[in-house]
Amino acid sequence: MDRKLLILIVLAAGVQWSMGQEFKIFDRTVQVHGFASQGIAYTNENNWLTMKTSEGSYSFTDFGANISMPITDKLRIGAQVYDRNLGNLGNWHPSLDWAVADYRFTHWLGIRGGKVKTVMGLYNDTQDLDFLHTFALLPQSVYPTDLRECTIAHEGGDVYGTIDLGKKYGAISYTAYAGEREDSKYGGYPYLLSGPIAWIDFTGYGGLQYGADLRWATPLKSLLVGISRMNEEIDGYGTTTAFGPMLPYHERSKSDWTNQYYGQFTRNKLQLDAEYRRYWRDQVVYNGLWSVQTDVRGWYVAGSYRLTKWLQVGSYYSRHSVLAPAFLIGQYLVPARSGHEYDKVISARFDLNRFVNVKIEGHLIDGTGLPGYYPDGFYARDNPQGLKAATNALVVKTGFDF
Repeated sequence: MDRKLLILIVLAAGVQWSMGQEFKIFDRTVQVHGFASQGIAYTNENNWLTMKTSEGSYSFTDFGANISMPITDKLRIGAQVYDRNLGNLGNWHPSLDWAVADYRFTHWLGIRGGKVKTVMGLYNDTQDLDFLHTFALLPQSVYPTDLRECTIAHEGGDVYGTIDLGKKYGAISYTAYAGEREDSKYGGYPYLLSGPIAWIDFTGYGGLQYGADLRWATPLKSLLVGISRMNEEIDGYGTTTAFGPMLPYHERSKSDWTNQYYGQFTRNKLQLDAEYRRYWRDQVVYNGLWSVQTDVRGWYVAGSYRLTKWLQVGSYYSRHSVLAPAFLIGQYLVPARSGHEYDKVISARFDLNRFVNVKIEGHLIDGTGLPGYYPDGFYARDNPQGLKAATNALVVKTGFDF
């Protein structure tokens, strides 16, 4: 059976079943939920996000299903499977998105362990839950969909809680975490390096990931501000044919960190978001032959307003820049390079009923980042005729959840 047809059948069955997604085991309620989305993307110039968008691409699908239940009043367990096909990314290889045991001692102290979604910024741990968001694509300067696997989860544990400071000072929520990150070989970074720039085939990519998130629900009604920090110690293994014959390949990070600052204001039907992320990476590549640094900075401002029960409109401006400082290969100096990607977006979300939504979104993109150095949505191997400086894109996305 055709895979897309199968997905539609599953979605239809999910919508029909959606009123009955709970059942009992002994005296405990088990909840089952799922979601899926199918999109089409069209661009006037460059191919985008590894899809053939200049021809109009339907290779824009994801879906997931989760199950959870309380074991006791304080202990809860759950897990989610996830799959996607985004152009040449994902390629229908399902993954265990998260699998968690969560114990809440009190409101100010809880622990969770397993494969845990990484809390960072406003949306990192919910970026795949399309039905929660106004936009078909979150701002790519901070939440690049081709790099989803890099920050989405860790295999380890969290300590978290919320401390009530009283009406005069609001409340502080904190999360501290540590664990191992394991990237899919079907993500944006392996895809970038498997092409004609580097000729690297990764068999493993990941390592230690640790950090914290601190957010303050201020006494100013509806205003949230926060800060996140993440450190990583990453190793990549595989093979390369960059020097002719196939050779073992290894790279490692000497310094790898992310700082993120964010704020959100919500009042009635209006929501305003702003975030800034800086990612710095200093890595030793090609089995220790040389070091490469990458300085990635992104920020956005976004707003959305619900006009009616079935219509929500939104817009954002997303600004992304990449700097690769100069480095030596033997006696040859590779000059510094930089690139940018500025994205102006307007979007409309139509909620057809409780379970189905349609999003229509336009993008005016200036720049293509720094192809060959860092995954920015635009890849040289998908654009053999060269990349144009500007891209106009239309995205239409239908989502289901139950």
